[in-house]
Order: sequence, then structure tokens, then C-alpha cells
Amino acid sequence: MQATELAKINQEYGKAPLQVRDTGQYRAEYVKSFVEKWDELIDWDRRAETEGDFFIRQLHRQGATRVLDVATGTGFHSVRLLEAGFEVTSADGNANMLARAFDNARSRGRILRTIHADWRWLTRHVHEKYDAIICLGNSFTHLFSERDRRRALAEFYAVLRHDGVLILDQRNYDNILDNGFTTKHTYYYCGRDIRAEPEHVDEGLARFRYTFPDGSTFHLNMFPLRRAYTTKLARQVGFQGIETYGDFKETFREEEPDFFVHVAQKRFIAEEDNDAEGAVKDANGGE
Repeated sequence: MQATELAKINQEYGKAPLQVRDTGQYRAEYVKSFVEKWDELIDWDRRAETEGDFFIRQLHRQGATRVLDVATGTGFHSVRLLEAGFEVTSADGNANMLARAFDNARSRGRILRTIHADWRWLTRHVHEKYDAIICLGNSFTHLFSERDRRRALAEFYAVLRHDGVLILDQRNYDNILDNGFTTKHTYYYCGRDIRAEPEHVDEGLARFRYTFPDGSTFHLNMFPLRRAYTTKLARQVGFQGIETYGDFKETFREEEPDFFVHVAQKRFIAEEDNDAEGAVKDANGGE
């Protein structure tokens, strides 16, 4: 882990924070003081209650036993999957997050197998194959260029077994861009008396402000991924049979969910199945 990254206390955006639209910025955003408050933002108990066993059921449905959590953050999903009996490897590109995840797991009687890795060069550090990759917590929106997004998806694809699955989530940026920001404050960020809301949104940037009860404030600059764009990129990289859930439900109105969860297959789907999948998408207006 990088000692300089672990030592940083204050976020740095320079004099023009709205112009900071770079993938590598995530390393400077998750400073120690912010990471120490991240679990307060999530509220592990409330988050476990609201999402239930959705991801556990999805992984069982796919027949997965070995899981790579590529955006482990402070370890919430890695720990839950370990407790459910999965074999988990926890990766993150930010050293502060990874250190916090390890400590969180240890406090719950679990030892995380951790890898400090940037997704764009994941195969430099991950040399095994996995049944499933999870990329959760709206993490994929830290990638600001299409080149980075394609590269990361290709790296995920390479690390999966031939019949593996990728589970990736994102905010409902379509609704934020088209209708303005609303939130149920029910899923993902469940902490009480904490505000997570956009300070600025355009087609190339969603700058979120996180305000805590003690008055401290932090920011994240993210790319506002539209749902159709995300699934299109995944298909172009080679994923098939992509299913999308809205706030863990199969049926939803586009403007309703706070978050989308995409379940994408690496396994080969026969041509007739692809034709059927395309017909369904056409019937629903395409993606």
C-alpha cells in the first residue's frame, strides 16, 4: 500500500473542482478522514436489512462459490459473503479503504484476503479465475473516460471463468440528469442524519457532497452513467444475457429506483437465445 495515500487527511481538488474529471482522482478523494466516516454513511445493519439477501441469492442462482469483490470499500459485502459461506477475495484501488475493510472484517471474526489493485490493470495483480465479480457501491462511476470503462470491463471479463457472472451497480443517473435528484434514503447510504446529495450535475460530472452530523463535509466527483450506456458497453466487451434490477426488484418504472443492479453473463449464449434477448429489448424500446 502507498504510504502517502494512507497519510492524506484532506481532499484535494484544486481551484476548479468541477473541472476535475479524471479516473485517478479516487485515490485523492478517499482520504483517511473520509474513510473513517464511511461506515457511518453506510450503516451496516440498516443496509443489510434493506438489501436483504439479494446478492447472496443472485450468486447462488449463478452457482458461484469463488467471488472477487473488486470495489470492497470498507468491506460490507465481502464480510456478508464470507459469512454466507463464499470464498471471497477483496480488492480496492484505494489503500485507505482496503485497510479499513481488513479491520472491519477482523472485528467481526473474519480475515479478508485483500489485493490493492486498480481495475484498469486488474490482471497484473489477480492471477486466478473467479465464478463471479461484484462491483458495487456505485463504484464504476469513478471511471471518467470510455477507454477506462472499456478497459476495466475487459479486465473483469478476463478474470472470470468461462461461465462467470459480473454483478455491477450504479445510481439512477438517468433520473438525476433528466428530472433532478430525489432519494428514498433507504438503499446503500442508510446512515441517519447524513446527507448525500449532488452539488453539481451535468452530462460529464456528478459532484456529490456528503455532510455528517459533526459538520464535516466531503465530496466525490463521479461520471453520471446512463443505464443504457452501461449495459451497451458490457455487451460490446462480450457480456451477454444482461438483467437489470431497480432497487433489487425485477419490475420497476425507470424513474423510481435510486440504484440499478446489472447482472451480466460471461457464459456463451446460443445465437437463438441472443435473438430472443434482442427481441425483448426491442419490445421494451431498446437500450
